[in-house]
Amino acid sequence: MKRYVSELIGTMVLVLFGCGSAAIAGQMLGTVGIALAFGLSIVAMAYVIGDISGCHINPAVSIGMWIDGRLETKDLLAYIVFQCIGAIIGIALLAVIINSAPSLGGYMATGLGQNGFGSASSVGLGAVGAIVVEIILTFVFVFTVLGVTKKAENATVAGIVMGLTYAFVHIMGIPLTGTSVNPARSLAPALFLGGQALQQVWVFILAPVVGAVIAGLVYKGLTSEDA
Repeated sequence: MKRYVSELIGTMVLVLFGCGSAAIAGQMLGTVGIALAFGLSIVAMAYVIGDISGCHINPAVSIGMWIDGRLETKDLLAYIVFQCIGAIIGIALLAVIINSAPSLGGYMATGLGQNGFGSASSVGLGAVGAIVVEIILTFVFVFTVLGVTKKAENATVAGIVMGLTYAFVHIMGIPLTGTSVNPARSLAPALFLGGQALQQVWVFILAPVVGAVIAGLVYKGLTSEDA
């Protein structure tokens, strides 16, 4: 249970600070600033809960770990449930904060860092493009996480590598889809906002899962003794 609660807390922090930076200060921070907010959240949590749960705080990472044989099926399901709960709590806290600042106009006006395509994309990226982008970005991130966490001697730098990788995939992805790479992070704001965000969230659940599966299979294939 300590592992599951750690995943809940970690995902809550990631979503609150990452999505919060996009919703509240996106205009001031810009793409790089928002990307760093997401990445630094990973760094912080990795060094706090990494020894407890592995700091997945993302269903896609948990799926990759499961495929590589580092996570049991029962733990995979529990991790995903607690990650989603943590994301929902993080977005709920963000909504309360935004609604407590009258000048922001409420979270329906600011948004909650939701993902989107078509008219919800800064560059008008279509659904097919969004799926391709999210698969690629998730593959890169999960593939990196699997590699850097494989050896115990990498423990001191793993959090930094994971955080920087998360930041750099956001730099490319934010103008395109807002960058999901994390189904829990996408589901939570969509549930609160409804409408277009909820209608489109299937892309940001499906594509990261596909990207994670590909990353897990490729990494396992490359590192297997029979390879």
